[in-house]
Amino acid sequence: MLKLIYFKMRALAEAPQMLMRCYQVDYQYVMSWDHFDDHWSNVKLRVPFKQLPILELDDGTQIGQSIAILNYIESVAGIEIADPAKAAEASSILQSAQELFAPLNPTVNFAVGDDFESKRLAMRPDLESRFSDLERYLNKYEGKYFIDDTPRAAEFALFHHLDLSKKLDPDLLSNFPRLLQFIADVEGITAILEYLQTRPELVNVGVEPNLIINGTAHPTGLQKT
Repeated sequence: MLKLIYFKMRALAEAPQMLMRCYQVDYQYVMSWDHFDDHWSNVKLRVPFKQLPILELDDGTQIGQSIAILNYIESVAGIEIADPAKAAEASSILQSAQELFAPLNPTVNFAVGDDFESKRLAMRPDLESRFSDLERYLNKYEGKYFIDDTPRAAEFALFHHLDLSKKLDPDLLSNFPRLLQFIADVEGITAILEYLQTRPELVNVGVEPNLIINGTAHPTGLQKT
């Protein structure tokens, strides 16, 4: 069984999990400290590119970098795009979605108080500009998603960041009806809805971010609590 190894936060492990849930790829989500039985500071030099997530295969092979992980899952699921031009277009959308990581994920998962407020306000113009680009791109297509009606890595990467942006500001997407419809379409996938309803809840964003895991609140972070 595949092992997706990451930390206690809602960030780069979301899209891979949604992709695997959608296409019934068996996997286990494992916290870094449980998998390596050591502190991240000691483990860091032993993993690809000194960062997580990594996807560990049955033979022990470790795949680093989130886009490479998503590409591998697409291959396993048999949903790769055959046409080279369309595949490149999908890749560009995925990269654009992943570029939303830097402003959104650290702020939502870790920033508190005045730091959260200042970052939230500062990043809004750039996020709105990026959302406008993505909405324009979605409007090129007649179906629910990019390229065709098959949700792939690009769709789940974008969904994650749009979903996270609502934690930053519930009204941030109010001027982007096509993106709101996109969110509804992804949430309408049965396997995704089940995942969203059962994953750890992210609460107290901007104040004291916690994930509710098995009924207990745990501070987001890189260490075991």
